[in-house]
Amino acid sequence: MKRYTGSAMRVVNARRTSIQILVLLSALALLVIASPQTSAQDALPELVRRIKPSAVAIETFDARGEKLSRGSGFFIDIDRVVTNRHVIEGAYRAEVHLNSGSTFQVKNVLAVDAEGDIALLKVEAPPNLVRPLPLDRTSPQEGESVVVIGNPFGLEGSVTNGIVSAVRDIPGFGRIIQITAPISPGSSGSPVVNMRGQVIGVATLQITGGQSVNFAIPSERIAQLDRTAQTEASQQMSLGDLVAATGRNQRARAVEYFRDGLSFLSKDDCQRALPYFQKATDSDNGYGEAWAQTGFCNEKLGRHAEAIEASKKAVSTRPSAESYFNIGLANYYLKQYRESEQAYRQAIRLDPYNAADAYYALGLTYRDSGQFDDEIQAYKQAIRLKPDYAIAYDRLGQRYLQSKKYAEAIDIFKQLSAQRPGDANAQNNLGEAYEALGRHDEAVEAFRQATRLKPDFGKAYFNLGKTLLSQGNRDGAIEQYVVLQNLDQDWAEKLYGLIYP
Repeated sequence: MKRYTGSAMRVVNARRTSIQILVLLSALALLVIASPQTSAQDALPELVRRIKPSAVAIETFDARGEKLSRGSGFFIDIDRVVTNRHVIEGAYRAEVHLNSGSTFQVKNVLAVDAEGDIALLKVEAPPNLVRPLPLDRTSPQEGESVVVIGNPFGLEGSVTNGIVSAVRDIPGFGRIIQITAPISPGSSGSPVVNMRGQVIGVATLQITGGQSVNFAIPSERIAQLDRTAQTEASQQMSLGDLVAATGRNQRARAVEYFRDGLSFLSKDDCQRALPYFQKATDSDNGYGEAWAQTGFCNEKLGRHAEAIEASKKAVSTRPSAESYFNIGLANYYLKQYRESEQAYRQAIRLDPYNAADAYYALGLTYRDSGQFDDEIQAYKQAIRLKPDYAIAYDRLGQRYLQSKKYAEAIDIFKQLSAQRPGDANAQNNLGEAYEALGRHDEAVEAFRQATRLKPDFGKAYFNLGKTLLSQGNRDGAIEQYVVLQNLDQDWAEKLYGLIYP
C-alpha cells in the first residue's frame, strides 16, 4: 500500500483499514477453499443413497439345492443384471436379492464374456422395484474418485470408495481399470461408479498366488456383452446348461488361468502374469487370446524370440493387429528388419484406422535399415492418423534435418512447438534448421528460447554461441562460453575452439 503525506492519524487509519481488508480476504479465501471440500463430503452420501437400490446380492445353489456361493451384481436394464462370471460358476440355480428385501429367480444366462469375467443374467422383477444404472463408456481418468456398492450377505449395501489408480490398455484384450477401493469377498460383480452415478466397470476380486488383486472390467465390455445378448437371443441358456457346456469345454480351465494372469497384468506385472498365460496355453493349445498375452508378456520382459514364437501361434488361430505389432517389435529388437516391416504391414492391414503406432514403429525400422524416404512417409502416415503424435513429429523433423530438407524441418518443428510449448529440444532443432538456411536472427531467438525452457541445455548454449559468432557478435559468443564452463565442459571446449581457432 502506498503511503501518502498527511497526518499520523491518517496513516494509522490506513494501516488499520489495510489489516481489516487482509483479514477479510483471508477469511473469504478460507471459505472458498473449504466450500468444495464440504460439497464433496456432502455429495458422497447422496450419491450412495441414489445408487444403492441398483446393486443386488446374488446367491447360487448347486444341483442338490445346497448353497454354493455369494456375490454381487447390478441392474443395467429393467430385466438385466450384470455380475462376474465366476460368481455363477457351477451354479444350477441363482437368486437375486434386492436392497428392498425382495428376492427373484435368475431366469437364464443371456451372454457370457469368459475372458472379461462378466455375465449378463435375465431377471424378471417388477419394473417399479428396479433402478438400472447408466454406463459410462468413456475411459475413466487416473485419480478419478469412485464408489463400489457391494452386497455381501450380512453386510448388504456395503460401500467402499477410492480412486482409479491406473487404466491399462492391454493389447489383444482392451482396457483394465485398477482401483484402490477394497473389494471384500462376496462383493465380486459390484458396480464401480463415478461421482456422476455412472458405471465405469465391474468390480472383480481375484485371489491369485496368495495375493488379492482388486480391479474392474470397464463398462465398454458390458455394453458389448449387452449388444451380443440382443443380437443372439437364441443362444440364451439356463444356468444348468452353462455348467454342462463348461464341463464339455476344454477351454474352461484355460480361461481360469487366463483370468489369473490378467489380474497380474492389471498391475503391469508381466513377470507374475506370464506363468498363468503359459498354463492357459498348456491347457488349450488353440487358445489364441492366451497365446497373444504370452507373446505380449515375453516381449515386455525382453524375451524377443519367445515373443515371436507365441505371437505367431496367436495369429495362426486369431489374427490380430496387436499380435502382429508384437512380432514386428520383437523382430526390430533382434535387428531382423525385413521381418519387422512385414509384421507391421500386417498390423496396419488388419486395423488401418488405429495404425498410428504401427506406422511410427515402421518408421523406426526404415530408419535403422537406411530407408530414409520410406521412413519419412511412415511418420507422415502416423501423423495423419494421429495429428497430435508429438514423437512422430520429432522423428520426422530430425529426419528432415539429417536429409538437409531444412524448410520442411522448420515447418515440422514449428508444429511440434505449438503442441508442446515447453519442449526445449524442439526449439533447439528449430534453431538448427534456421541456422542451416542462414536465418541467423530467427535461429538466435529459437536457441535462446531453448535455454529459457531448459537452463542446463548445453547444446543449445553452444548453438547460440556459434550463431552469435557467425553474426560477428564475438562478445555474445564468449558469454555463452562462460555459461558453458560451469555447465558442460565438452560443449564449452567445442565453443572455445570456434571462438579462438
